[in-house]
This record gives sequence, C-alpha cells and structure tokens, in this order.
Amino acid sequence: MRRQNMTLFWKMIEFLRPMATTVFLFLLFSGYPLLHAASDSPDAHIDSNEENSAAVKYVEKTMSTPAAFEKKSSDEYGDVTEKDDRSVPVATAEKSSDEYGNVTEAEAGSTHAASEKKSSDEYGDVTEKDAGGSEELHIADPVEPWNRAMYHVNDKLYFWIFKPAAKGYKYVVPEDVRGLLSSFYENLKAPIRIVNNLLQGKPKYAAIELAKFFINSTVGVGGLRNCAKECFGINGRYADFGQTLGKYGVGFGFYVVWPFLGPSSPRDTVGWMGDWLLRPQSYVSSEWISPESVGLYAHEKINDTSFHLGEYEMLKDAAIDPYVAMRDIYIQYRTKLIER
Repeated sequence: MRRQNMTLFWKMIEFLRPMATTVFLFLLFSGYPLLHAASDSPDAHIDSNEENSAAVKYVEKTMSTPAAFEKKSSDEYGDVTEKDDRSVPVATAEKSSDEYGNVTEAEAGSTHAASEKKSSDEYGDVTEKDAGGSEELHIADPVEPWNRAMYHVNDKLYFWIFKPAAKGYKYVVPEDVRGLLSSFYENLKAPIRIVNNLLQGKPKYAAIELAKFFINSTVGVGGLRNCAKECFGINGRYADFGQTLGKYGVGFGFYVVWPFLGPSSPRDTVGWMGDWLLRPQSYVSSEWISPESVGLYAHEKINDTSFHLGEYEMLKDAAIDPYVAMRDIYIQYRTKLIER
C-alpha cells in the first residue's frame, strides 16, 4: 500500500512539474513592469529562423558577385550571363537538375520574397553584412573527416526524408495553418528566451518575453496567434543557452556536425541540451527524451522546412564546397548572435 502511495505521489509530481515551472517563472519576473515594444532599442532582435535567412543572404551575396560568376561560368555548367546573375530562380532551375530532382520556382519561391516573409518579424532581419561580412572568422575543425561524413548523412536525410515529408506536408496543410503552428511552437520556446535573457543580464527583455508568453497563451489562443506583436506591438529578443555561454566568454571550442541536428560546437551542444530542458515539449512524458517529445520536435522541423524548400539547394549550387559554406554560415551566424 505504501509503495502504491509513493508511485501515485511521483506521478503527481511529474504531472505538476510543467505547471510549477510556469508559476515559478511568473513569480520570478512579476516584479518587472510590462514594458513597451523594444523595436527601436539598439539591441538587435533575432528570429529563430534567422539562420535560414542567413543562408539565403549568403547565397544572394555569392551569386551576385561578378568574380564568383566568372569563376563558376568557366566550368562544365557553361557561361552565366549578367542577366542570369540578376535572376536567382533561373540560375537555380539550371543548376538543380541533379539526382535529387528539380527545384522549381514555385517550390523555392523568390529568394527575396522568402527572406522577407520569414525574417521580417519581431526579432528582426539578418543584413547582408551579418550573413557574409565576417570573412576573418575561423573555427578549428580537427574532426573534419567525421564532420564531412555527418554532413553527407544529413544531406541524404534532407533529400530522402525531410524534403519529401515537407513537400507532402506543404501540399496537404494550408499555409495559414502552418503559420499558426509556427507561432505555437515559437510560443512554447518562450521559457528558453525568458531564462537566457535573464542570464545575459537583460531583465527588460526577460519581462517582455514573459509578457508575450502570457498574452499569446491567452488572447492568442494558446500561442496560435502572435497577438503580442499584432495587437500590442510588443517585440521580443531571441536568446538561447549557447549564446549565453558565449556572452560569458566560453569559446566555440571546435566545429562538429551532429546527425539530424547539423552544425554545432561543444559549447552550442551543451547549450542545446540546456534549451531542451526548458522546452515544455520535453515534459510530455516522464522521460526528458521520449518518442512523444522527439515526434513534436520532428514535426516542428518539418513545419519550418515547408517554408524554406529550395533554399538549401540554392546554397549547394552557389558554393564551391557546400561543407565549407555551411561551416562559414554557422560560425558567422553564431558570432553575430553573441555580439548582439
């Protein structure tokens, strides 16, 4: 009987843990007043999709550089005219007829339109300077054979699993519904932004993110609508634990590519694990890593990929060595994130 009571007690603890975490955060930050929108603050805002935007900017810069086109047009793909230089979809259609199939203009969309659509939100845009202006940045790559192998594994996973799944998902699920789901997942990641803004010494933005979370969770119907921005003009500030470690002076260490997760470093790997513990999805079962939490994470990634189909293909086509291009984008993006 006593054992049954203890089992019931621990089940109640597991059930109440997410609620207790939310109450704790509310009490922690309740002393901060609700602040106005911070879009005019000198601190730049960053979207969770900014890394995708950085990749688009990298492609645009690479494909719009005359020297780069001269180098590319002298090989087996034939000449690239100045007219082709200004037409990204034409260049993409010509270059993407590989073993993985064509990327059409309708699938990839206008590069500028895709960038504006996904990155022009409350966390701000990535400028061309942010995406490709830090050529002096470097990162150690002592395990390059492993990293290249994992890059090719992730490349195959994208073309064989994630892209077909995202294409089918995009065909079945209307764009408006996918947009609601994106807002829902972003709202669930509010604890990550709240805690890390506080750890970075920015209680103002922690309070703003807390206010956003309660507004979107209530008026925004569980986060399906970003009512904090749309109704009240409240902007947030992106923050994660890897960024927090970087602001405390922890260096990259070295470059590493993980299967499924992609480019990282020891610092950002630890940061990812810290962020995972702050995700409410991690507590849908008694285990922090469970089929349910992994399934929700996979759905989040497929939903996000459905908005970015064609961008990875453009990156591969524009780069002489896609592995190096991905590494450069990663270090530039993470460095800019820490500098903000």
